[in-house]
Amino acid sequence: LSGCVDLPFNRPPTQLFVLSPKSTFDTTLPGVSWQLSVDVPIAEAGINTSRIAVRRSAVRLNYFEGVNWSGIAPRMIQTLLIESFENTGRIIGVGRQNIGLRADYSLISELREFQAESVAGKPPQVRVRLNAKLIRLPQRVIIAGTNRESVVSIQGEGIDNIVNAFDNALGDVLKTIVTWSLKAGKQDHAKRSLRPDRAIRRRP
Repeated sequence: LSGCVDLPFNRPPTQLFVLSPKSTFDTTLPGVSWQLSVDVPIAEAGINTSRIAVRRSAVRLNYFEGVNWSGIAPRMIQTLLIESFENTGRIIGVGRQNIGLRADYSLISELREFQAESVAGKPPQVRVRLNAKLIRLPQRVIIAGTNRESVVSIQGEGIDNIVNAFDNALGDVLKTIVTWSLKAGKQDHAKRSLRPDRAIRRRP
């Protein structure tokens, strides 16, 4: 048995970590009557993974050993976005793109930064950046776009403190994206409902 110490099944199991949706929002956040579908954020290969990324220089991306997210990062963030929208209590019709929801708007996004950063000469931190666009359906017209970034310092040593920084940074981004989406969609929906019908019917 002593000869088996290097076999894979003798290695400690991978630790899995989850992040939390945003649950606190401004009480003045508007309620909406339209429905929203949330797409999976697109992401480059380095962060389109369940591994927890760490950038140690401007050109090098590594991963923490023995730890993973509970799912692939973009899909995890899609779920957290949907749960955050639901937690506002201001929108009922929200879900994934592929569930057949007859949505009035679609939220598409690109996850551009989602990593810890440990660069020489700088304090360790976590950076999360999400570019989002709100699409009016069925015309598929972009009505608004935004880019949201949050950088949170890592307090203390160990993976738990790193994950806490991820949770805080992503929470900031989720809150601003949800708030922005509801306000932008409400404004556009109000304009559409006030717009007179431009169709001209010809008399026979």
